[in-house]
Amino acid sequence: MTLSRRTLLGSASLAAAVLPLRPARAQRPKIRIGVLNDMSGPYADDAGPTSVICAKQAVADLGDLGFDVEIIAGDHQNKPDIGATIARSWFDQGGVDAIADVPTSSVALAVSTVCKEKNKVFIASGPGTTDLTGKQCTPNTVQWTYDVYMLARSTGGAMVKAGGDSWYFITADYVFGKQLDDETTRLVQQAGGKVLGHRDYPFPDTTDFSSYLVQAQASGAKVLGLAMAGGDTVTCIKQAAEFGLNKTMRLAALLTSINGVHAMGLETAQGLLFTESFYWDLNDRTRAVTSRIRPHLTKPSQMLNMVNMGVYGVVTHYLKAVKAVGVAAAKASGAAAVAGMKALPTDDDAFGKGSVRIDGRALHPAYLLEAKKPSESKGGWDLLKVVATTPGEDAYRPLNEGGCALVKA
Repeated sequence: MTLSRRTLLGSASLAAAVLPLRPARAQRPKIRIGVLNDMSGPYADDAGPTSVICAKQAVADLGDLGFDVEIIAGDHQNKPDIGATIARSWFDQGGVDAIADVPTSSVALAVSTVCKEKNKVFIASGPGTTDLTGKQCTPNTVQWTYDVYMLARSTGGAMVKAGGDSWYFITADYVFGKQLDDETTRLVQQAGGKVLGHRDYPFPDTTDFSSYLVQAQASGAKVLGLAMAGGDTVTCIKQAAEFGLNKTMRLAALLTSINGVHAMGLETAQGLLFTESFYWDLNDRTRAVTSRIRPHLTKPSQMLNMVNMGVYGVVTHYLKAVKAVGVAAAKASGAAAVAGMKALPTDDDAFGKGSVRIDGRALHPAYLLEAKKPSESKGGWDLLKVVATTPGEDAYRPLNEGGCALVKA
């Protein structure tokens, strides 16, 4: 039998028609995380683009989780209404599953409310308010890095023990500053110390602290407590040195960072005490993760601090929990994803081993750091030394004292 070309083409076409279609490649599920912080204002150096880089490094270090992860970023400009608006837009139109970082406590509380309303996840590194794990706690929030109770207990407690039994406070006039002032005042008084005065300053619109510093010096207090953060702390300490106040009072920076010390210089900063839950030169793991991230920084003149690395740690733990509970379940319910975070022990290169309590408070050690004398430094970022460590179980407010509705009586 002779087959014509037409017959061959027809047979081929028929064969193609009856062969089963090859299934299309299944699309991998994706988790989207929005890093929301101050990208250009007073907290930009302590959070900003570096926190975004740390989130991306967390994803890279975890390897293939079986799902894709996308990191996006936004600038809340330290304004609660802007932060809440970005959060709603990300959830409603942007497909975002979790929001990370969010320094500025007033913004963090607004974002936490939106996350609960939308049943999404808030994994906080930047804010210090204890309300996130207290009276305004939600099943959708984890507070990772620090809070005002931890700062007051570590820095304030140590200074009273060392003889700093009279205090004067200069305080940022918003939620974080007020709570930090209140907590430190309470702990100083419990330890037998006295508080001789407080002055609030407008945040974030103050650059000249001279009138506040003159009043602090006139108070006769032994310790000047700076209940502020970011660039404000650096500016205030520099101006205090110009007045010679650092020679008559001990300065307690209740929240600053290694970048702040670097900006001041050791000649000005030497002897300054402050607390962090991460220090790059603490151990082999902290040095290793620092070496992986630093080449990617947009400002080589900066070093990683606890807020940046808090984003690394909390994103790491969140993604581990997503894998454990399943992507579909985690995307369907932020509360389910956070419950997964509480069920898993924590462990990462920045903070080591720890846990997340029922109220959303992550427990890690608090390190009291002191700025070295210029003669003690080997140069570079060898700026600090650890003078005391408070275990995670002792560093934070007792679980039954916060008023969180998630805690059973």
